Amino acid sequence: MAALYVARSANICQWASDVGLGKNIFKVGVCDGDPAVLLAKGMAGETDWKLLKQVETDLDETAVLERLAKRQKQVDPTYYPRIKGELGLYKLTDTDVQRHIVLARALEGESERAPIRLKPVDYANYLISNALR
Repeated sequence: MAALYVARSANICQWASDVGLGKNIFKVGVCDGDPAVLLAKGMAGETDWKLLKQVETDLDETAVLERLAKRQKQVDPTYYPRIKGELGLYKLTDTDVQRHIVLARALEGESERAPIRLKPVDYANYLISNALR
């Protein structure tokens, strides 16, 4: 089985904030084996990637990216020389993730009015749930 993973790089987030993309940039990918080994090698010119979450899946990377394309817009790697050729980078907004959490809470019967403090893992959960949908 393959591993669907979501990772984040502090350096890429800082760069994205500087070029106007915002600070919430995440990498979604599928690999055979342990994604931590792949992240240690580095992607998009950075080696400080942190694995936020991984899930076992039968899907390949193209299927996952196609499913995510229905909900989220991928950062176009042809516009930015620093990430040239790097697929699977997504820019998320706080609003989308908060809506997802509120809806999940409502479906589970929990209080929708409880305050939401977003953490990077919340963004990862959002991306994984949309990729597997």
